Amino acid sequence: MIDTIIRAALCAGLVMAWTGAGAAAFPERPVRVVVASAAGGGTDIIARLLAQQLTSVWHQQAVVDNRPGGGGVIATDIAAKAAPDGYTLLVQSVGISYAPALYRKLPFDVKRDIAAVTIIGTQPFVLAVHPSLPAQSVAELVRIAKAKPREIRFASGGVSGASHLGSELFRVIAGIDIVHVPYKGTGPGVTALLAGEVHMAIAGVGTMLPHAKSGRVRALAVTGAQRSPVTPDLPTVAENGLPGYAFDVWYGLFAPAKTPRAVLAKLNADVNAALRDPGTAKRFAASGVDVIGGGLDDTAQYLQTEITKWTRVIREAGIQAN
Repeated sequence: MIDTIIRAALCAGLVMAWTGAGAAAFPERPVRVVVASAAGGGTDIIARLLAQQLTSVWHQQAVVDNRPGGGGVIATDIAAKAAPDGYTLLVQSVGISYAPALYRKLPFDVKRDIAAVTIIGTQPFVLAVHPSLPAQSVAELVRIAKAKPREIRFASGGVSGASHLGSELFRVIAGIDIVHVPYKGTGPGVTALLAGEVHMAIAGVGTMLPHAKSGRVRALAVTGAQRSPVTPDLPTVAENGLPGYAFDVWYGLFAPAKTPRAVLAKLNADVNAALRDPGTAKRFAASGVDVIGGGLDDTAQYLQTEITKWTRVIREAGIQAN
C-alpha cells in the first residue's frame, strides 16, 4: 500500500512539473485570437492592438481571426468548442454577458464553456447620424423620431451585438419607434451610415471619431456615463437630451473553459503586463479605451455580475433577439 501511495505521489508530481513547465513555455506556436467583430469594428481594433503587443511579448504570432455575425455568438461558439490548450482565445465585448438572456437557445453555455482571462478595457460609444438628418442634438433626434415613427433606420454590427443593445436601450428610454438594420459587424454598419443607407448608428469612439472629424457623419454624443477624455467637448447622451441613458462597453479576453489553470494564469499575467506597457496604454487611449486588466478570480466575478445585470435589464426592457 505504501509503495502504491509513493508511486501515485511521484506520478502526480511529474504531472504537476510537466504542467508547470508547459505553462512556462507557453506559447510554443502561433496563437489564434478569434474576434467577434468584422475588420474595422471596435472589438477588432482592440483585439489587434492587444495581439500586436502579445506577439512582441511571446515571440510567437498572435493571429487575429475575424468571425463576425450573430451578435458575437459565432465567434464565441468557435472558442467554446476549441481545444482547451490556450492556443485559441476569444476577444469579445460586453455582448458575451447578455447573449444568454437574448437567445433561448445557444450552442454554448457561457458559464460552463468559457473561462474569463481578463477585462481588457472599457470604451464609450458615439451616437452619430448621417448629415442628411437635420438633428443637431439628441433631443432633436428624439423629436424627429417621434414625429416620424419607423422612418429612422439605425445600423448595428449584428443582432444582439453591443451597438444593437446600446441602440435598443436608447429606443426604449426615448420611447421612439425606429427600425433596426443589422450588418455583419460594426465596420459594415458604419460604412452603411457613411453611405446614407441608414440614418444613425452607435459605435466605438475609435471607429466613429475619424468619420466625425472628416464631416462624413455628425457625432451627437458619447453613450457613457461620463464624457470621454478623447472627445471632452462631446456631451453624453444624458446631457444632450436623454436623461437616464448610459451605455459603456467593455472588452475581454476569454479561453475555452477547460484550459488548464496554469495556462490561464500565464495568459492573465502576460496580458496584464502588455496592458501596463506605456506604449500599449497610449495606443489604447488614442482609441478611447480605458485599460482595466485584473486577476483571474476578479475577472470571473465581474463576468458573473455583468450576466446578472444584463439579464435583469433585458427582461425588464422586453428586448429580444430577432
